[in-house]
Amino acid sequence: MTAHWQELNIPRALPSLFLKAAMRRRVQGTQLPEQGLRCWISLNPEQLAAYRQVCGFADDGLLPATYPHVLAFPLLMQLLTAGDFPFPLLGLIHLSNTIRVLRPMGNVSSVRVGVQVGNLQPHAKGATFDLVTLVDDLLGPLWEAESRLLCRAVKLPGEPPSQPLPPGENLSETSRWRAESDIGRRYARVSGDYNPIHLSAWSARLFGFPQAIAHGLWNKARTLAALSEQLPAANIEVAVQFIKPVLLPSEVRLLASTAGSSGALQLLGSGELQHMQGCWQPIA
Repeated sequence: MTAHWQELNIPRALPSLFLKAAMRRRVQGTQLPEQGLRCWISLNPEQLAAYRQVCGFADDGLLPATYPHVLAFPLLMQLLTAGDFPFPLLGLIHLSNTIRVLRPMGNVSSVRVGVQVGNLQPHAKGATFDLVTLVDDLLGPLWEAESRLLCRAVKLPGEPPSQPLPPGENLSETSRWRAESDIGRRYARVSGDYNPIHLSAWSARLFGFPQAIAHGLWNKARTLAALSEQLPAANIEVAVQFIKPVLLPSEVRLLASTAGSSGALQLLGSGELQHMQGCWQPIA
């Protein structure tokens, strides 16, 4: 995927972008913008400390593997609410996420974040596209991610591709935790992502959910925090599929392979309900 970059001095303020997201309710085409957004962003130590606390990461001197998503969020909001982005932001479904930590993320104070979209494909329930985030520091590429999102209001011709993750084998329970009823609001305060489906049962019901649901990236962050001592700090790719939402409040169990350069994981709820499935491996 290639993009023409629009260089920004600072991202736009989030309140105005949330207002634009709330106003956009219709599909306006199927052509994704070719231009991405890019900006240098300074880290906020207080925000980073609060993120670690909410997601369960210890302060080991390295950025949590999922934290660049927070740095990129204002740019993502600006990209997905721009006039040339064809789909309404509210109602998009996060299907999967892959992150790659290219180098150890220590002693980082400022990074250049780039966001772009592409890879529009048909899906059995609509159409999917990839939201790509690239993070560089002064030494070069540091971190990258792809999130696959589903828009149910779009239909495209063709057969949807199948990209299943390999099933996990020989997994054992490594941790369990309770996703409290307020974790969506707590995560929103540290990430800036105030999606109504995560905030309260009342706001979630507006979008068809019986209760508020945990943010998928909080589920992934909490999982990687629990596995931090058995995963490499760099040269690692972690891919997950979000299968069933975690209704709030609820208890979940994490199953994972033993420590190593590659392995698999599952996040399960009551009755063996599978919430998330994934794997980690060295970067190819």
